Amino acid sequence: MSDRTIRQNVIDELDFDPSIDAAGIGVAVEDGIVTLSGHVASYTERVAAEKATRKVRGVRGVVEEIKVRFAGDKPPRDEDLAHRAVQMLDWAVTVPKNAVQVKVQDGWVTLTGEVEWQYQKEEARAALKRLTGVAGIVNMIDVTPRADAADVRKKIEAALKRSAEVEADAIRVTVKDAQVTLEGKVHAWHELRLAETAAWSAPGVRAVVDRLTVA
Repeated sequence: MSDRTIRQNVIDELDFDPSIDAAGIGVAVEDGIVTLSGHVASYTERVAAEKATRKVRGVRGVVEEIKVRFAGDKPPRDEDLAHRAVQMLDWAVTVPKNAVQVKVQDGWVTLTGEVEWQYQKEEARAALKRLTGVAGIVNMIDVTPRADAADVRKKIEAALKRSAEVEADAIRVTVKDAQVTLEGKVHAWHELRLAETAAWSAPGVRAVVDRLTVA
């Protein structure tokens, strides 16, 4: 598939998504790598644009350079945004109480701390992505290992075999020091994302190195 075709398909996908105002987003493609630029009105819209782009067939990677430009009222002060972010984390039942710390600078929220599961790290970010005034989120929360390497590998391999959309036999899984490495080939970008999700779902995983290729 040519870069020109991929670019048009990405533009069409952005236009199709009702949660995205595609008028302010620029799209460039080189060797299957899509660069998104321009501006949107919220961090949620920025995330939606990247997610929509990754769904397009032929996309091998995404460089996201979209800026959040707030319309109307001024964005909240960093101090107020930090206070509201802490409240949102306190209300998130899946995030352990007092496990996550918040730092805000120029609307960018940095999350630190330590949790036991990857989904808790993801839920902390999800709790804040719709917060008005957030320009971006840097998620630096650590996931504490709770299982040995052999057990983690078995759980990931089992999860891959359960997925009807992933050819598990074509993926090699290795685990060392709570870091999972995925190698092999998949048929489409969404299969690669499913394999990554399976790896992150295992308890104690702190990092995933994705060496899968789309063929």
